[in-house]
Amino acid sequence: MPSFLVRMPDSTFRYVILIASLLMLFFGTGSVFLIVVALKPIAADFNWPRAVPSFAYSLQFICGGIGGIGMGYWLDRSGMSGPALIGSLSIALGSILMKYVTEIWELYTLFGLLMGLTGRSTMFAPLMSNITRWFIKNRSMAVGVVGAGQSLAGAVWPPIFQASNESIGWRDTTFYYGLFTLCMMTPLALLFRRSPGESIEGAPGAAAMPNERISSDIILKSEDPKTPFTSRQIQVWLSIASTGCCISMALPLAHLVAHVSDLGYPAARGAEALSVMLICASASCFFGVGYLGGRYGGLRALLIFSSIQTVVLVVMPFVDDLTLIYFVAALFGLGYGGVLPSYPVIVREFLPARSAGRRTATIILFAGTGMGIGAWMGGALYDLTGSYNMAFFLGAAFNAVNLVIISSLIRLHRMGRMMLLSVAT
Repeated sequence: MPSFLVRMPDSTFRYVILIASLLMLFFGTGSVFLIVVALKPIAADFNWPRAVPSFAYSLQFICGGIGGIGMGYWLDRSGMSGPALIGSLSIALGSILMKYVTEIWELYTLFGLLMGLTGRSTMFAPLMSNITRWFIKNRSMAVGVVGAGQSLAGAVWPPIFQASNESIGWRDTTFYYGLFTLCMMTPLALLFRRSPGESIEGAPGAAAMPNERISSDIILKSEDPKTPFTSRQIQVWLSIASTGCCISMALPLAHLVAHVSDLGYPAARGAEALSVMLICASASCFFGVGYLGGRYGGLRALLIFSSIQTVVLVVMPFVDDLTLIYFVAALFGLGYGGVLPSYPVIVREFLPARSAGRRTATIILFAGTGMGIGAWMGGALYDLTGSYNMAFFLGAAFNAVNLVIISSLIRLHRMGRMMLLSVAT
């Protein structure tokens, strides 16, 4: 690390970490959209059903969630440096090797192990948890800025991948993306060798304040005579809620390009619609999470974002005009963009800070499993019915489960059975 960065005070260096985290998530999340854009060409080249590349997409999230538990423990004990470096190298190597895939098991191994277990696992949950260690005031804002990197990746990479696929083919596209991420992400990972010092962690409202004085096994009640919720119960319900919202979230993310193509439009229009969706998701994450999370809390912010996502999924099967497709994609992005970034905010509000890394990772494991189920379900139902309509309706139903759980948690908080551990904004 350059000497001027070493000498930089924590209060300034945290903004370096903020930008580095956003860029890591932006570059690394491109691996998710490699197979989204190339789903139909890959299936056609090998004469595979769409469920095959859809399941590879699923494996990246499911295995990434499993690996994220270990990365969360690593973050809580030793900081972000190790996970960041491992993730950078894994995503780069997995993308490079994808060029040489010829068998289904090879595709599954790359996306399950390199792109997922040791790659995707180091991205969302660890980066989001790590940034909450650097920011006390404006924590929701910081989470929103970093989370926007994931949505920006979806806005930028699909059109690039689509143009590259048409020009040089999907194999060379993955190869050059891998080289690019190796050159860009590895230097960024070295910045995480520095962890927040006492000026950050020991400040009012930081992890050593109310969070550390409250048992990690129980959320203390204030004046309510009823039994309080334990932190384990809160985490279980948040995990179930994240599964429901991410099953529905994965359907447009994994299949919008193919869906638009099935409606008779060029694949490039589908990539554009996905890009519009994720531009709006970036704006929602960047501004919406910071504003709604800071003003109303993570639970209420999540309820708003998830409600938008549910409504759009119900409408999506009835839309076939290209202009309306762009409009619906934009609305879905406004909802989707704020959903996942709300969970790290909720974790820091209601769960002990010293275990925030692994607790966030556990919730994201269930979210990743939901993403995997949704992506696979979309491909399987398309193979069964010849359209994505049934998948979109089922996705809305799963999202309704999320809404019921989050509404119930908000009600329990009002009753005094869930106590805010952090009052910092």
